[in-house]
Amino acid sequence: MATASGPNQSGGEKQGAAERHGAGAPSVARAEAATKAPAGTAKPQTGSAETLPALAQDPHALREPRENNLEIAIGHEVRAFRKKLGITVADLASATGISVGMLSKIENGITSASLTTLQALSRALGVPLTDLFKRYEEARNAVFVKAGEGVEIERRGTRAGHQYNLLGHIENNTSGVVVEPYLITLTAESDIFPAFQHAGTEFLYMLEGEVVYRHADQLFTMQPGDSLFFDADARHGPEELVKFPIRYLSIISYPQRG
Repeated sequence: MATASGPNQSGGEKQGAAERHGAGAPSVARAEAATKAPAGTAKPQTGSAETLPALAQDPHALREPRENNLEIAIGHEVRAFRKKLGITVADLASATGISVGMLSKIENGITSASLTTLQALSRALGVPLTDLFKRYEEARNAVFVKAGEGVEIERRGTRAGHQYNLLGHIENNTSGVVVEPYLITLTAESDIFPAFQHAGTEFLYMLEGEVVYRHADQLFTMQPGDSLFFDADARHGPEELVKFPIRYLSIISYPQRG
């Protein structure tokens, strides 16, 4: 399959990414899926405005004005290096001679620190001065993949008729979370395979066909438009391939390795 617009990865990286693929336990699943499930299947958990936790992030928010981005970037790095050393703001204040209040403002990106102050911080934190500017200088990447040009990968133990296309991958992004979006295709020749189990969370969105998906001791019948969102640490994977061809999106997320 063409890979011109897809991310470049070595064979080992592709295999490692693919081995994290799985699917399973929904935090929110469509109620009607329960009526479609065969006898003995579990009823999906459903959520409502009253039961779902409040979501803190505003998807329409904009960052601070451009002139304040440098302060925010430096503050983030100072806090990250301090926490990595396991010291408090008071400890860092004592080591640098900078007041606790000023350090708090620096870490929160509220004030511009002088070069002398930044030098004192870099010495106390044991890092080069330039490391405090990393987040400001690093590029914000995007990966565009044309239809049919995702990177086709093989996972260890891949069975016949299973196709995995990685639709993008960004290393060392600013969120601290790695996200792997896959397009999964299963055909009539596909074998059923053992359940997966890996770190992170996973989101499935059904595009075509029908499959009974297992997560831990629950089964969910998925048809186009259905979705599952789950903790991927539990065993999960297709239990029964009902209607072909089967195509669904699998989006796996997990913390970046330090």
